[in-house]
Amino acid sequence: MKNTQQQTLVPKDIFDSMRLGEPIRLDDPQYPKIQEVVNRTLKLNAKLNTSENVEQIRGILSEIICTEIDASTIVFVPFYTNFGRFITIGKNVFINHACSFLDMGGITIEDNVLIGPKVNLITENHPLNPNDRKSLICKPILIKYNAWIGGGATILPGVTVGENSVVAAGAVVTADVPSNTVVGGIPAKFIKNI
Repeated sequence: MKNTQQQTLVPKDIFDSMRLGEPIRLDDPQYPKIQEVVNRTLKLNAKLNTSENVEQIRGILSEIICTEIDASTIVFVPFYTNFGRFITIGKNVFINHACSFLDMGGITIEDNVLIGPKVNLITENHPLNPNDRKSLICKPILIKYNAWIGGGATILPGVTVGENSVVAAGAVVTADVPSNTVVGGIPAKFIKNI
């Protein structure tokens, strides 16, 4: 028996494609939706970085990420993000000066996390193919409960930092960090168990 009803296909939302790690191209007809969020975030980020106290910072950053940040969390400025909408920050988190969160792939920071100054969390990458290099491929970063990211460290797309783990200052983390470990170096390697 033949189905005579036509199915209406709803185009996938570009934000869903980002979260799924699908390539995002500049010529995608939905790309202006991304640019709209970026423009809003850049405007709010400028306001954020002129804040005069942690309560004001928390309020503006809550507006950027579209979720209220708990009063136990402290973020120092300057703080930079290009998108903001895909950042989740838990309770009792401390984020020091001059951090940069590129969050189009999603950044989740669980409770009790410490993030040192000048830390870069980067969820965005580009294809190796030169003909497609301007496309974005995004993968999430997860910083689990009670982890400590040392100053100047860089966490790359798709990385999970396990509970209680420490990423040494200046490390470049390209692979998951098991719970209760210390990693360091470029690229980051296991140093010891905690």
